[in-house]
Amino acid sequence: MYECKQFYINGQWVDPGTAEEMTVINPATEDAAAIVSLGSADDVDAAVRAAHEAFNSFASTTREYRIELLQNIEEAYMGRYDEISIAITTEMGSPISLSKQLQAATGIVHLQTYIKVLQDYQFEQDKGPTRIRREPIGVCGLITPWNWPINQVACKVFPALAAGCTMVLKPSELTPVAATLLAEVMDTAGVPPGVFNLVHGTGSVVGQAICAHPQVDMVSFTGSTRAGREVAISSAATIKRVSQELGGKSPNILVEDVDFSTEVAGAIGNMMVNSGQSCAAPTRLLVPKTKLSEVNTIAKKIMQGYVVGDPGREDVNLGPVANKAQFDKVQKLIKTGIEEGATVVTGGPGKPDGLQTGYFVRPTIFSDVDNDMTIAREEIFGPVLCIIPYEDEDDAIRIANDTDYGLAAYVTSANKCRARSIAEQLRAGSVFINGPDLDPMAPLGGYKQSGNGREWGVHGLEEYLETKSMLGFGDPSEEDARNAVKLT
Repeated sequence: MYECKQFYINGQWVDPGTAEEMTVINPATEDAAAIVSLGSADDVDAAVRAAHEAFNSFASTTREYRIELLQNIEEAYMGRYDEISIAITTEMGSPISLSKQLQAATGIVHLQTYIKVLQDYQFEQDKGPTRIRREPIGVCGLITPWNWPINQVACKVFPALAAGCTMVLKPSELTPVAATLLAEVMDTAGVPPGVFNLVHGTGSVVGQAICAHPQVDMVSFTGSTRAGREVAISSAATIKRVSQELGGKSPNILVEDVDFSTEVAGAIGNMMVNSGQSCAAPTRLLVPKTKLSEVNTIAKKIMQGYVVGDPGREDVNLGPVANKAQFDKVQKLIKTGIEEGATVVTGGPGKPDGLQTGYFVRPTIFSDVDNDMTIAREEIFGPVLCIIPYEDEDDAIRIANDTDYGLAAYVTSANKCRARSIAEQLRAGSVFINGPDLDPMAPLGGYKQSGNGREWGVHGLEEYLETKSMLGFGDPSEEDARNAVKLT
């Protein structure tokens, strides 16, 4: 069993001020997976003070120094790669193949991305006599969720480091192990004391203390829209910058000209990654009404082909949902879908046969879904797909945009120009056209209640920078330059 009983503050592993502990449950076995200490506002204050004291020195480091630091982190991370992969499977139920190939791999992707961004980024530009400088914003509070325990940490920590910021990380108390291992990686890589700090705890205590702390200059939060509102409220008193990546209910439009046997398989594959526990998962599949019966038949066959079971097995491609609260939420929404009249194509409430221990959910497809139904409006965050029929292209776009969210959207057509036209009309921060590969340089973030700000790539770096204008900067005279040299 893992132990996450200490916090990483000012370059050292320290005991928390209080001794409150919580047991983390392995969602596949319902056995204890880890013990984590839950921090207090005093622990947050110690971490913030360490970050505040380290800021001026770290903010003045060179681009070359920070590139070398990120490279050192990459080397140390690779030395713990398998250990991190296993920890993710143990604490949140991701199939081991997914943990190795994607969950843990995202740490390397973001490291390499910010090494490249940092090599090319212009922190200063002259516009006539005015110099515009981008400077590190200060101490950053980073609050991350349980569904992608490394990815969501990496896409905050590494751009913050690249920008020259210091930080306090609060990972989800439900998945503390991967973040603890990452803190050990940071220590091994030689991150200066106070630059990176880790405090475990709940959102209502540690998260709130980070948001309210007057020496925290910026908060980056990923999680539910409900929690995002609380983060914004807690941060408002000190007028700090808040960047949020929140919930989603992403539409996936299949135009009538596609090969449905191929594209339905791709749609389900995208939705089922990580047991459907991704904010950008395409959970609303929009298909022409004339193709609904065909799509139902294809989708049922594909969904029934998923191997559900022990996430430690290489042949399993669908593990449990990550915790009991999430299991209960998914079960409630499946029952609500039935009560509201959606057609169950496959799956339904309860656990799969032979899997009565663990938080396993039957892979479920609803069809004949009306976009006003609860299952079409609320984020289910489980292996549950809603198939919604549409009349024509305009109807599909209307349904796609009829949501409180706007994180991602998907569209597929045999005619690329048609797909582009639809994409331009979708109200979402990321639109995936005809099944492209993920681009780590493309900004990720949402419209409407899916949040504000952007992560990934150059836009992710700029979340951690302030903009300074120095008017009249110009070029100094030769005499000014000589006198400046004498003064220094």
